[in-house]
Amino acid sequence: MPQYLYTAMDNSGKERKGKIEAVSEDAATLDLRAKGLYVTSLRVAVKVQKTKAKGKGGMNMNLGPMVIKRKELTVVTRQLAILLEAGLPLIRSLRTLEKQAKNPAVQGVLGKTSDIVEGGATFAEALAQSPKSFDKLYLNMVRAGEASGAMETILDRLAGFMEKAARITGKVKSAMIYPCVIMSIAILAVVGLMVFIVPNFRKIFADLLGPDEPLPGITEFLIAMSDSMVQTWYYWLIGLAVIIIAFKIAAKIPAGKFGIDWCTYNMPLFGPIVMKTAVSRFSRTLGTLMSSGVPVLSALAIVKETSGNEVVAKAVQDVYSAVKEGDGIAVPLGKTKVFPEMVISMVEVGEETGKLPEMLEKIANTFDEEVDNSVSALTSLIEPLMIVGLAGIVGTIVIALFLPLTKIIEKMSG
Repeated sequence: MPQYLYTAMDNSGKERKGKIEAVSEDAATLDLRAKGLYVTSLRVAVKVQKTKAKGKGGMNMNLGPMVIKRKELTVVTRQLAILLEAGLPLIRSLRTLEKQAKNPAVQGVLGKTSDIVEGGATFAEALAQSPKSFDKLYLNMVRAGEASGAMETILDRLAGFMEKAARITGKVKSAMIYPCVIMSIAILAVVGLMVFIVPNFRKIFADLLGPDEPLPGITEFLIAMSDSMVQTWYYWLIGLAVIIIAFKIAAKIPAGKFGIDWCTYNMPLFGPIVMKTAVSRFSRTLGTLMSSGVPVLSALAIVKETSGNEVVAKAVQDVYSAVKEGDGIAVPLGKTKVFPEMVISMVEVGEETGKLPEMLEKIANTFDEEVDNSVSALTSLIEPLMIVGLAGIVGTIVIALFLPLTKIIEKMSG
């Protein structure tokens, strides 16, 4: 009797993982449901013979784990959908893509997947053996495609989902790069002034005014900061390292990650973009899963795990618990206070008309456009803000250095 590895949610909403024996996948699902578990992932526990991706000359070119990157996976998914739509069998399609792949990792993963399918496993079970390449969203949509017999349609829809998600993520990243570069240049400029320029002015002031002559308060503060950076620079580096390490540790702790995501979600300027991106991802993922035939509870569990934002994940968990008790999606979604009112209203209309997947797709498209507009507005706004901020910092340093010159001029004229 085959064994299956499962991931499921219990009645309290907690994730449970384990292994179960059953005559088939459907039987395993029924056994788990009888135990009060709602299956989110189920795959056969098969032993896989490791394959080697070879480059020129037959040498193993893949020194690390074989992982298909997101961009390459999108292309492979689109090509596989085209081949299946043309009438090619699944194994032949996989072998064709394996042969034409130039990346050793893609060759290795596709070869491994083809071997498992040829051994009698389903396509979803084969993909589950490469979890770093195929996430739970991908696996569940493929499983839905196998159940419905419309694999090429599901793969085409999945490729479109990944293309749109990559496009919106790229726009957000491009919006973040520019201010980060400007901020880095500003920090380097200020550090250069404090380390190399201010100490020279301190010597000039001491020579011309005398060591006991008082300086303006802002000048004294600037010189003290400069001395601290020059004489105890290692403390500054240690402090920076502690902050970075503490941030990374916090990002790995659930409470810390939630706090970071909450701050990002509500921060000025960038917060609205993060919120709109999260809403778009939530709507598109849930809509794509539901339109592919994935049950709503399983779809919500997948959305929670693939949201990429702990604030949204917690909100989806609350919705999951309410839907499991027999409620709709719109009311508990509104109680989370995470999603805009427009989203709640559109979801409510979708539930009333029985066209929730289509409505979720419209929400995603709407917020994609909102992200485009917000990114364009932020790009045009951030440049003058950065210039004013940098000018203010450098201007303060210049004023602090030139204030004592009035005393020097008075002393020299007297």
